[in-house]
Amino acid sequence: MQKIGFDNEAYLRKQAEGLMQRAASFGNKLYLEFGGKLMYDYHAARVLPGYDPNVKLRLLRQLGDKAEIILCVYAEDIERKKMRADFGISYDDDALKLIDNLRAWDIRVCAVVITRFDGQPAALQFKNKLEARGIKVCCHRAVPGYPSNLDLVVSPNGYGANEYVPTTRPIVVVTGPGPGSGKLATCLTMLYHDRVAGRSAGYAKFETFPVWDLPLRHPINLAYEAATADLGDINMIDPFHLESHGKIAVNYNRDVEAFPLLREIWTRLSGDRTCPYSSPTDMGVNRISAGIIDDEVCSEAARQEIIRRYFRHLCEAVAKGSSDKRPVEITERLMQQLDLKPEDRPVVMPARQAAHDATLERPLEGVCCGGTLQLPDGRMIQGKNSSELHAAAAVMLNAVKALAGIPREKHLLAPETIASVVHMKQGILKGKYGSLNLDEALVALAICAATDPDAKAALEQLSVLRDCEMHLSHMLTPGDEAGLRRLGIRATTDPLFATAELFIDS
Repeated sequence: MQKIGFDNEAYLRKQAEGLMQRAASFGNKLYLEFGGKLMYDYHAARVLPGYDPNVKLRLLRQLGDKAEIILCVYAEDIERKKMRADFGISYDDDALKLIDNLRAWDIRVCAVVITRFDGQPAALQFKNKLEARGIKVCCHRAVPGYPSNLDLVVSPNGYGANEYVPTTRPIVVVTGPGPGSGKLATCLTMLYHDRVAGRSAGYAKFETFPVWDLPLRHPINLAYEAATADLGDINMIDPFHLESHGKIAVNYNRDVEAFPLLREIWTRLSGDRTCPYSSPTDMGVNRISAGIIDDEVCSEAARQEIIRRYFRHLCEAVAKGSSDKRPVEITERLMQQLDLKPEDRPVVMPARQAAHDATLERPLEGVCCGGTLQLPDGRMIQGKNSSELHAAAAVMLNAVKALAGIPREKHLLAPETIASVVHMKQGILKGKYGSLNLDEALVALAICAATDPDAKAALEQLSVLRDCEMHLSHMLTPGDEAGLRRLGIRATTDPLFATAELFIDS
């Protein structure tokens, strides 16, 4: 069983208390810029074992009628169909999904703001779709010279030209599906309108990482650097906090670099020309360290996350043919600081061994792929590809057999079921490959479970695979990736192609 290093209830108590105190300090009106994932924060769950990926929703529901949501989506992200990697859906679809989920949790979304809008057709379509369903949508245009042209930015033709979103609750959470969604500009737009109208209001940030009151080189903070290596985020000591308070606090480069400008904007917004914050860390309301109950458990989880990120950045660079090697170089540097190697991920070497064994067994069959999954009890389950199954599918089937106490030699998928799927793929749909990927194997297992008690027993074990670690010797096909995402398996791969084909659709 996985060791627990995080207490959600302790965190919730401290975080809710901090938010209400901050709102009270601004006359019970706080625009809270929500960094990171509001829902399904799987990065936090991986580096803080025991962390509920939806604990932030629990926090908002706990606040009840004291909080509401403004959702920001950058117009260009909609236009170019930017994808959220962990779900495989676009940012605009993620926004729709988020609204549905928030409603299910009884959390109010008062409006969607499309930021830096300039008439993009896809953004207009998105706006019309939301308005047809009764959701208020505002389109905020980019301010010329933003953010340096402060005379224009903080004026009726800057923030003042963007529509105000009426809100009724003390805490207004401003969030978005990803970085660069325009959350800060939306908060400051709201603050501008409130100040012009003579209403008291304030601004703060809610970001989980980096953890300001952990050491700069703590593995949890280094794991954040690995997660944002493609953005170039770098953790650093907050120099403003050190100067003002004489205390060391950890922040990251973008917040530190932006603080002087943000402070100047605030002083222009403020009637008394003062800023309540003396450092970017002061702006944050982050009590995540209150939930850490076992530092070593969380540290080891963070080390493993850095290795996972290394494999991900490496595979993305290979698959996309990217010339930008910085994400790989950054994670390599972080691994060196912690004296880590890729092979320190326990499932890596057994997966490579499975591929090696398959190659020796079938030297004339082309590329042989292997994989290994570590069960919650620590057992390593191997699998390899064949003419009938992808390696990921073979590992999954072997894992559920082990969990259900079914002999490994027992076939869970009936030959006639496999033959039928292969006939559909090749004979009817004219596909090139007949072997079942993981997604297809899951459907086939469900079909076989209707008549085979062993298949039914194995099917019931699928939920146990959530959060299990897996490594594969070759990069995933789309069908394998979709299946792993559904199962919630934490998979990595070596940066090798499973076939010489340039286009793989399954």
